[in-house]
Amino acid sequence: MAASALTPHGTAFPEEGRCGYFVEKKKRFCRMVVAAGKRFCGEHAGASEEENARKRILCPLDPKHTVYEDQLAKHLKKCNSREKPKPDFFIQDINAGLKDETEILDQLVPISSLSEEQLENLIKKLRKASEGLNCTLKDQIMSHPALHDALNDPKNGDSAAKHLKQQASILGNIENLKLLGPRRCFVEFGAGKGKLSHWVDIALKDAEKVHFILVEKVTTRFKVDGKHRKKNSVFERLQIDIQHLCLNKIPLLSKEKLPVVGIGKHLCGVATDLALRCLVETYAASCEERNEEPLAKRIKNDKTGKEISTLAKEGNEKSIPEKRTPVAGIVIALCCHHRCDWRHYVGKEYFRALGLGAVDFHYFQRMSSWATCGMRKTTLEASNIATKRRDKHNDGCEEHDDEGYRITDDSPESFPGFLTVEEKKKIGHLCKLLIDQGRIKYLQQKGFSPALQYYIDPLVSLENVLLTALPNHSSSPETSA
Repeated sequence: MAASALTPHGTAFPEEGRCGYFVEKKKRFCRMVVAAGKRFCGEHAGASEEENARKRILCPLDPKHTVYEDQLAKHLKKCNSREKPKPDFFIQDINAGLKDETEILDQLVPISSLSEEQLENLIKKLRKASEGLNCTLKDQIMSHPALHDALNDPKNGDSAAKHLKQQASILGNIENLKLLGPRRCFVEFGAGKGKLSHWVDIALKDAEKVHFILVEKVTTRFKVDGKHRKKNSVFERLQIDIQHLCLNKIPLLSKEKLPVVGIGKHLCGVATDLALRCLVETYAASCEERNEEPLAKRIKNDKTGKEISTLAKEGNEKSIPEKRTPVAGIVIALCCHHRCDWRHYVGKEYFRALGLGAVDFHYFQRMSSWATCGMRKTTLEASNIATKRRDKHNDGCEEHDDEGYRITDDSPESFPGFLTVEEKKKIGHLCKLLIDQGRIKYLQQKGFSPALQYYIDPLVSLENVLLTALPNHSSSPETSA
């Protein structure tokens, strides 16, 4: 029980067994329990009365912690939140688009502020631009034996089961494209905990010389890549925004020169465009300029005496075909088109060819969220949970299942409707398809054979479209856009 006497601060003494340090900011004593016979907790042990009276201030680098005012200069030199030296593979905005095309977006208003006539004109533009597009994608729902036990684990909850099904299908598609084999480097964009790379590694078993580079811009808890210590596979995690990532400056890639396979599960909006540019422009173009072949093994042809590059087929019959490019393939599960950005979008040329520009793109990407509006009635009870999960999503988490349930200023409920829920849903899907078609055209121009397909049932995830791409010379299953 707190004593009735007052300290010089005008407050009661601390409770018995509690720390005697007075927290000036909170105008109370520290509430930590102290050891028998001790006055202060471990945090404040050894603090004298003078030290207790010293003023603590918020750290200017990170307001989540405080520091003694007279020790601020010393603290700033060692604070964990201080700006650290940039690695060699950090090049400012190397994968970004042009800045001068974003100025017009400052004048845009929310969809909810548009008149009914303006909205109708936008929808007419969308439908005209989408004429001739195949709105029904091929079902490519697959699985992989590596996840068999995990998928059938009775301890799995609904959320765990959903993610395992998606990972299994993505892994099955990677194998189907003959990208699952030895002597290559898998770069997982938006890696989060690194679970997709984890399952790729499990599937490869003891394949030779397999490297994994996990790219994530935020600190992530419960990472699984730290569990892999096999001699034949190497995991390297890079905390960097894809916008500034230069792959050919990564020591592992510049030294080994292995073919790169870009993968990602639910790569959010703009991150997909940044990843595509990172792979097919920044990295592939740089390697071709230096005439480098990212190969694991070279053999000599006895008849010609010339060196012929090949990937060893040990451990996997489905190796990549003979001719190589720096990027052997791309397999990315798309997500969150409403988070796209015109500045970074790789399909600008496609939009311009259709007579569309930055303003149209802005509204189409906002309207893409309508694709999931049909689910809202069944998710109202879970709205609070969804909000918490979306907060995690905003912090860089790879779990995106509830993103489609976002109630925003541009949601169908936020303005007088002249369209039914089903019509809005179709328009949302059309916006997604048009944005993705721009990515398809971009990859085609860069020498790839891209495809869009459904990789999982919409009941498992509403974000169920997989973007795949192989170099044009590669043999693969039918991949039409």
